[in-house]
Amino acid sequence: MSIRVRYKNIIAIPWPDLTSRRSPAMETSNENDPPSNQRDIPPVILFPAIDLKDGQCVRLKLGEMSQATVFNDDPAAQAKTFEDQGFAYLHVVDLNGAFAGRPVNGEAVDAILGALTIPVQLGGGIRDLATIETWLEKGITRVILGTIAVRDPALVNEACRNFPGRIAVGIDAKAGKVAVEGWAESSELTAIQLAGRFEDAGVSAIIYTDIERDGILKGLNLPATAELARATSIPVIASGGLASIDDIKELIKPEYAMLEGAVSGRALYDGRIDPGEALALLKQG
Repeated sequence: MSIRVRYKNIIAIPWPDLTSRRSPAMETSNENDPPSNQRDIPPVILFPAIDLKDGQCVRLKLGEMSQATVFNDDPAAQAKTFEDQGFAYLHVVDLNGAFAGRPVNGEAVDAILGALTIPVQLGGGIRDLATIETWLEKGITRVILGTIAVRDPALVNEACRNFPGRIAVGIDAKAGKVAVEGWAESSELTAIQLAGRFEDAGVSAIIYTDIERDGILKGLNLPATAELARATSIPVIASGGLASIDDIKELIKPEYAMLEGAVSGRALYDGRIDPGEALALLKQG
């Protein structure tokens, strides 16, 4: 049996509503769209983050596995809390998987999927088509490809063809260069150069993380994220350093109107951001 025949079991659906700001034509619904969870989606999306290390919800500082703070030892319960708080999407990263090059926290991800009705995007240790297929069949709405986007861009292109609308690329930058292998290694590529590889591939979004801000509440690097967004037609999501409601206020300013949203981790866990206030602000735009 060929690969393409096997993949016919995966429904080709776009990430719900995510590209509406960048591509008005995608606002039209069709019969293959995933079920709506009836939430009022703001024009800018705030993605709560669950980073998994050894089966627990953690936050790292500057991407260092040795500097992990455990916030919840029940990832599924944490995911349900985020859903109950009104978030419409969830961002999950298998940190062990990112370093190992294969899924490690599968049991925790399965539990998260079993607890939620909202869509989940997942990254970390996803390096081949079989793993992509497995996660999509299990209920992940969109997979995020990072290291493999640098090492094997042809695989990303093939994944986009086989799974339309369900492939995102994670671009993690340190000192201006793209990092790979769980941020343990640096490449010679810039974020804009890497994004350019996939301009016409069908990538549904780019999650851009400033590693030097991640987990230390330094504030989003919105200027660099906006520079990337202006250089590509692919929707871009900001990640790394979101610290307070002030970041949310910056995010909705006209100069950052091209951004699709932002990922928030430690600030939500620490209580520095009130979910209700942040979501209401984003809804107002």
